[in-house]
Amino acid sequence: MPLVRIDLLAGQSSEYRSALADEVYKAMTSTLKVPENDRFMVISEYQPSDFIADPTYLGISRSRDCVIVQITLNAGRDIDMKRTFYKALADGLHTRIGLRREDLFISLVEVAKENWSFGNGIAQYT
Repeated sequence: MPLVRIDLLAGQSSEYRSALADEVYKAMTSTLKVPENDRFMVISEYQPSDFIADPTYLGISRSRDCVIVQITLNAGRDIDMKRTFYKALADGLHTRIGLRREDLFISLVEVAKENWSFGNGIAQYT
């Protein structure tokens, strides 16, 4: 059910990008109750002039290594579950690839179940 978009500056290795995707999937399945094999992700890289992340918004010191993770998913998860996810992902990325926790920007976009079609022109969740 989730669609994950990962945005970052160009120049990271394929191993780095794979680790980003793996850790997002791991955090989603362990904290948000995302089903196994429900893995749909797009990773996009940008030139510095096309990737803008304010370096000090809300008093958080971001570097040029900032990664933006946007996840579109079914509505219904409570705030505690979301907070657990945010922490699990930040911790997982920090441990695995050394991403500073300050450099992870996460946005969850909740939608109703009828807004999905996984193929064949069918709304599978209705």
